[in-house]
Formats: sequence, C-alpha cells, structure tokens
Amino acid sequence: MEDNTHQGSAQQDSSEVPSLINYISSNAVAGFDDIKLASFRNDQCQTSKTESLGPSTNVQASDLWSTQLLVLNDVEDHQHHERFDSFKTWSGKLQRKITRLCGKLPQKAGPEDDSVLSTEVETSLPVDLYFAALEGPELDTLKASEVILLPVDKIWPFFLRFPITSFGICLGVSSQAIMWKSLATSASTKFLHISLAVNLVLWWISMALTATVASIYLLKIIVYFEAVRREYYHPIRINFFFAPWIALLLLALGMPPRVAENLPPALWYVLMSPIFCLELKIYGQWMSGGQRRLSKVANPSNHLSIVGNFVGALLGAKMGLNEGPIFFFAVGLAHYVVLFVTLYQRLPTNETLPKELHPVFFLFVAAPSIASMAWAKIIGTFDNGSRISYFIALFLYFSLVVRLNFFRGFKFSLAWWAYTVPMTGAAIATIRYSNEVTCVFTQALSVILSVAATLKVTGLLIVTIWHAFVLQDLFPNDIAIAISDRKTIPQKKWFHQRNGSSNSKDIGNFLNFAGLEGKDLEACRKPPSSESGETQASTMRPTVQQP
Repeated sequence: MEDNTHQGSAQQDSSEVPSLINYISSNAVAGFDDIKLASFRNDQCQTSKTESLGPSTNVQASDLWSTQLLVLNDVEDHQHHERFDSFKTWSGKLQRKITRLCGKLPQKAGPEDDSVLSTEVETSLPVDLYFAALEGPELDTLKASEVILLPVDKIWPFFLRFPITSFGICLGVSSQAIMWKSLATSASTKFLHISLAVNLVLWWISMALTATVASIYLLKIIVYFEAVRREYYHPIRINFFFAPWIALLLLALGMPPRVAENLPPALWYVLMSPIFCLELKIYGQWMSGGQRRLSKVANPSNHLSIVGNFVGALLGAKMGLNEGPIFFFAVGLAHYVVLFVTLYQRLPTNETLPKELHPVFFLFVAAPSIASMAWAKIIGTFDNGSRISYFIALFLYFSLVVRLNFFRGFKFSLAWWAYTVPMTGAAIATIRYSNEVTCVFTQALSVILSVAATLKVTGLLIVTIWHAFVLQDLFPNDIAIAISDRKTIPQKKWFHQRNGSSNSKDIGNFLNFAGLEGKDLEACRKPPSSESGETQASTMRPTVQQP
C-alpha cells in the first residue's frame, strides 16, 4: 500500500515538472532561452520510462528516442543557419522586397517559423542601442543583461567574425616600409648603409597583406552586408573605416623608387574622396550633438579619423599639390585640438579603458608626429611649426613609454597593433628632424626609435600569425554586430546562467516542491531555499519577461 502511495506521489511529482517547464516556456521566463528544448527532452524521457515495461517495447522506445533526437538536432541546426542567413546580403527584408517586385506573394509564417522571425535583424540601428547593449570604451563587450541575435554557443562563420579593425595590421606593416625608405635615403642616417632592398621587400609584403585583408572584407560586404552595416553604425568602429584608405596612402608614400618614381596627382584625389565623405559624416555628428556627440563617443580610436588628414596632406605635398594638402591639414588640425582636449580631460561620460585596450593610448602620438612631417613638406622646411608638433609627439611618446606597468599583464588582441603606427611615425619624424638638426643625439634617437618600432611590428606579426593559424583564436565571435532591441533580462534573476550553478540548489528545491499545493504555479507560496529558510515566495518565483 505504501509502495503504491509513493509510486503515485512520484508520478504526480514527475508530471508536475513538465507542466512547470511548459508554463515557464510559454511565459518567456528569464534565463530559459532553450526551455522548449528541455521540455521536449523531459517529456521524451518520461515516455521512454513508461514504455520500458518489456524488452521489445524498450527497443522501440529507444529507436523512437534516437530518431527524435536526430530530428531535434536537425531543427536546431536549421534554426542556427536561419539566424546566420538573416545577416546575409540577399536575405531577410531585401529578399522579401525582391519577391514582391517579381509578383510573388510571400508565404505566411507558421508557428514553427516564430523562432526565425524573432531573429530578424532590425531595420534601424540607433546609437542608443549600442550604448544600451554593449559596454567598455570600444563597445565590444555584451552586458550581462542583454541577448543577441546569433547563438553564443556556436562558432560563427568566418566573415561574421572578421572585423574592420583587422586593417590595423596593414597600417603597421605599410608604415614600416616608409620608415626603412627614410633610413635608406636620409642624409643623417647614411652611416647605417641601409639598402633600398629592405624597403622593396617590406612594401611588397604590405601590398600582399593589404590586398588579402581588403579582399576578405570585400567578400564580407558582398555576403554579409548587414554585418558591415552594423559595424558602420557602431559609434567606435566607424573610425576604422578610415583604415583601408590610410593604408593605401601609406603604400603610396612608401613606394620604392624601383617601382615608380612619381605618382599621378589624380591618385591623390581618388584616395582622399572617401576620407572626405567619411569626415563630413563623423565631424558633423561631433558638432551636431545627440548621442553621437564627441563627448559621448570620444575614444583614442577617434585619432584614426584625424590621422587620415595629415597622411593625405603629406602625400599631396609630395606630389606637388598645394591647396588640397593645406585644406586637409587645416581640417585635421582643428579637429585634433578638440579631440585631444576631450580625451585628455576624460569627461565623466567616458569610461576608464580596461587593460586589454591600453595600447590604443599610443594613438595620441600618431597625429602630431605625422602632422609635423606634413607641415614640413608643405612649407619645404622643418620650421618651428613642424618642431612644435614633433616635440608634442615626442613628449607623449616618452610619457607613455615610462609607464611600463600600464602596458603589460594582459592577453593578446588586435588592439596591440595600435602600438605600431604611432611608434613608426615617431621614428620617421625623428629621422626627418635629424636631417635639420644633425648631431649624435638626434642620430642615436633615430636609430633607437626605429629599432623599437621594427621589433614591435615583427613581434606582433609573429604573434598574430601564431594566434590566427595555430591557436585559431584571433577572431572570436563578434558580439558587437549581433545586438538586438529586445527587452533586457533583469539583473536579479533566479536562474543565473552566466554565474554557473550558484543557485542550482534553489532551482532543484523549487522544482521538487512546485507540486505540493496543486498544479497552479501561483499556489506555491513558500518554496524552501538552500541558502535561507526564511526566503519569501516572491523572491523564488521566476521573473517573467513581458512580451
């Protein structure tokens, strides 16, 4: 009799768990993103238990369970592919528009398509969405209370993981070609007897690297245009859209004499046109205010939008142009002063940079060092204006170098390439300054800064290749492009998915005692807690997300 009673109570308890799970799933309880999957598997486990009365029945149940698992896995894979497809160029809203233009009516979505439709990307991406869902000065870390459109437990396609920040590698290597060209042709460094062959080899390496990175990102634009669009609207990554054009400008500056002595001036206008268009948008947003005002989005990465002006002015002056280089130099100088003051005082609206992003502080050195060379090329001599800009860059360089503890103790990332362009630019500016003020000190300083920049670029290139091809962790899932405008999950939820199993005992107790007072979930007034016996029922109820 007692066995029957216990068996009945066990069956009642076991029947309560699926009903509770179904209730939670239907009401979108926070933390149960895959609760439908759990409910399905729990029901199938019960079916297999009830059908295990005989050997033949057990075999049939096992075969049925295996078949359903395969179907379930296929459904999961299909849903994941549908999520990735929503970022493709010819999918989603654009595809439906083309279907309507062709005279075909789109099929109505059924209940099984709800999960796919819920992952459709948003048509508008206001900057508030990035600030609400992401954190950190680079806005590339998802907040604990947010959800994204793509699965976090899967490795995304390579194009979705390839960021625009990869062009920083091209900037570092191409700037090295310019530095070694200056070492080989400058009068103050003739004692080194450096051959132009080094410049030739580095230029071809930088050409191949730039072509490779540009080709990959071009394929990303063709295949996953939505991901590129989200990077463009990102308040920080939009600055890296200057990087491809700056890399081409650096390649033109470092071109070996064996390849070409002079470049046509039309090339300068072609390369500066996209930079000018980007500046009209970004600088206008800085002035107009709103969520994209400079005090809100100010970051050392903003120097990339300034450096392009000075690199373009340097190349234009080298080609013999006058008005265009002066125009871009003036625009860059005006906005650099504003950006420098904003970043230097670190307004309360700006966050402190974490250790992983400390290398971007070296971007402070890039703009004044290149500006000194650009103004010297425009004027024709390294005058006082060029020296003032150069001394500012040199002081910022030394002020960062002496703080060694500020730049060590963190893991490798693409942010490390922020070291390269400023260090190489400071070395090139020192070589140019040593031509005007030739002495042992300036010559020694030129050699020291050049060696430091070369060692840094070489080391980073080796480490980058190691992480890309051996460890294969250079390009993790790019969370910043997968944010959504869904309502956030409350911070204090009863199921801490990110914190492991800190409240696993509470969850188990809640499920075990859920059926003591009836099938109604609201009837469970006082479920016990593993941490405190006085926990009220209101704290134990799962937080329900409002649709």
